[in-house]
Amino acid sequence: MKLCVALDLPSAKENLELATNIKDHDVWLKVGLRAYIRDGKEFLETLKSINPNFKIFLDLKLHDIPNTMADAAYEVAQCPIDMFNVHASAGKVAMQTVMNRIKDIPNRPILIAVTALTSFDNENFKAVYNEDIETKATQFAKDTFEAGLDGVVSSAFESLDIKNNTSKEFITLCPGIRPFGEDAGDQKRVADIALAKKELVDFIVVGRPIYKSANPTEVVENILKNI
Repeated sequence: MKLCVALDLPSAKENLELATNIKDHDVWLKVGLRAYIRDGKEFLETLKSINPNFKIFLDLKLHDIPNTMADAAYEVAQCPIDMFNVHASAGKVAMQTVMNRIKDIPNRPILIAVTALTSFDNENFKAVYNEDIETKATQFAKDTFEAGLDGVVSSAFESLDIKNNTSKEFITLCPGIRPFGEDAGDQKRVADIALAKKELVDFIVVGRPIYKSANPTEVVENILKNI
């Protein structure tokens, strides 16, 4: 299991300070939509300059018609990143189109697809997708697997079922992790490290419990000890 630290602070300066504080640790960094729109490709390059061994997950959740997604994915794959994502709800054809566009890029980034956002509870998810989260998340994961992608974004609660329906090597990256039972905030389906281990999660994404702490480095070290 790998730790992915979410750089979701209000400014590039704060995010870079956090990255600098944890630069000696074996972690991934998640750069989301706000940070990328605000700070651009240069921000990614600066993160790599802090520690060339940092692995970067660019969390843009691409979702559009297949060719537009593929065009965008090709450009994203040119960035100094190691993983990015699309929405599985764009459909199997869209995901296949994206993978076909980037598959021959040397050292291409890992490509994963979002199943069900962890901000959904079952009632609100069903209102949009007309199915229960557990059922639809697994179906989205199977579509992703059959489209040839490397894995999915899911809640930790679906991880093991997804692997059982695809492959144990199929990556599950799980946000909404409160490693030691911290407050859930705006997330509905949160899990701790123990549950993530039980569900064979490959990547846990942790944000607020780290960057809202008085000592973020200590929290990172505690998480790494426990995973």
